[in-house]
Amino acid sequence: MSQSQVLARKWRPKDFSSLIGQDHIIKALTNALEQKRLHHAYLFTGTRGVGKTTIARILAKALNCESGVTSNPCSSCPACIEIDSGNFIDLVELDAASNTQVDNMRELLENALYAPTSARYKIYIIDEVHMLSKSAFNAMLKTLEEPPDHVKFILATTDPQKIPVTVLSRCLQFNLKQIPLAMINEHLKHVLEQEKIASDEISLQLLARAAQGSMRDALSILDQAIIFSKGKIEESEVHAMLGTIDQVYLYDLLEAILQKNGTNLLNIADGIEAKSLSFDNALQDLARLLHTLSLAQIVPQSINENIPEYKQIIALSKKFSPEELQLYYQIALHGRDDLGLAPDEYAGFTMTLMRMLAFIPENLLENTKASAPSSDLNSIAQTPKINKNISIASDSNSEHISPAILNDVKEPNTYSNDAGQLDIHWPSLVNQLKLNGMAKMLAQNCEIKNYSTGSLELCLLAEHKHLLEKRYQDKVKVALNEHFGNNIYLKFSVGTVTGITPADLDNREKKTKQQQAITAIETDPIVRQLMDNFDAKLINSSIKPINKGDSE
Repeated sequence: MSQSQVLARKWRPKDFSSLIGQDHIIKALTNALEQKRLHHAYLFTGTRGVGKTTIARILAKALNCESGVTSNPCSSCPACIEIDSGNFIDLVELDAASNTQVDNMRELLENALYAPTSARYKIYIIDEVHMLSKSAFNAMLKTLEEPPDHVKFILATTDPQKIPVTVLSRCLQFNLKQIPLAMINEHLKHVLEQEKIASDEISLQLLARAAQGSMRDALSILDQAIIFSKGKIEESEVHAMLGTIDQVYLYDLLEAILQKNGTNLLNIADGIEAKSLSFDNALQDLARLLHTLSLAQIVPQSINENIPEYKQIIALSKKFSPEELQLYYQIALHGRDDLGLAPDEYAGFTMTLMRMLAFIPENLLENTKASAPSSDLNSIAQTPKINKNISIASDSNSEHISPAILNDVKEPNTYSNDAGQLDIHWPSLVNQLKLNGMAKMLAQNCEIKNYSTGSLELCLLAEHKHLLEKRYQDKVKVALNEHFGNNIYLKFSVGTVTGITPADLDNREKKTKQQQAITAIETDPIVRQLMDNFDAKLINSSIKPINKGDSE
């Protein structure tokens, strides 16, 4: 009989000591049972397969064991045996997903009034309780508030937010955690040893990872793997069963990105498609590997030295900068989101890989020749000048630039020369520089601090110091040189700005436009009529200003 039983049922815990990964729940329930501090209603929440109904059944045994209320039920008395087999007459299990109506709940509550047939307590286990209708919850409230002494309710749900707060407040709530990967791995290894089935470490890791924190799912997948691999679990068979890609593919992908080899990337993608593997799983595994590489860089002790690919992970982590790993990780995550929008999964996957190539962080602009004519400076917004001068060296001449005061408000972002022929407004200049992404954000959150002939110091708000990556600084410098045709020594510092940064101006402009849009809607005669006659209300967050160029 045991051989035909599925592993998830065969290895279902029968007592608190055999539960895995829920120590915080076990400790709380054990203490309550030993101190005889019993509640009339318990609520267990958590994702699928983490042990909600299993704990409910163990708790039912603990309350009705013939040895008395105990944290360690004997599992050998008639009550324990019948609960384990599902034949205990005073234990009622209800699936709320298929019994949502109020009539089912009223029948259950009417039966609850009668004393148990042979047990100490009559136990009601209601699974997926959030599926009950509103009227069914209302019918339950009275009994939950003043339950008979002989009744215990044990509720379980994967979605506690759908349970009325009036019900939640009458329950003792326990939140079950997803089971850690290492614990699932160890348990699967133990089960296979007891079942006398051979396996390898990588296969167990793949199976444990596929379970996504659910021990029940892990055992179900293990059952499938045993059948699929004909009794001997091997890595290649597990990959084929799960539709996951071999780690070799992942390392080859990252090596091709390092080498900027688009041809190899497409060849690898073709290989994945030829084996009918999941591109979504491929991006998921790629993101997981990038996460592991990042950990290897920053917290190397967190990587288990006993895993087979340990040396390969450490070696590969040294080939990437931390910023590159973060960038590629984000691209992989967004790539998964985009798969459903792509023409097909192959196109979505390969476009994600091309994006990784296109956004390889490097100073591509360093060798770009400065070609912007000096006359372009005339298009920069002009402001009044003051006498304090600065000069920025040019190949042919020097152009003196000085801070300005506009309307008696100090604005260090504005500079002009002695003759008044050239005025530079830093926020306007930033918008004209050939910058994008993080480099533009760096420039937008700066103001000009110090200056001397041929050099310029920009001050960055301390809260944005994470933008001070060398690659972004270099891009700002290249953009300035290209714009002015000058060779400028650029320096950045971190501190408090004394004026208004370009980012501040952009935010002010957006807020002004938003307020203007709200005002326009509020004063519209038709809108006012709707508000007055039908008590309508405006949702300001839904109002968006129309930018120039937007279609009407």
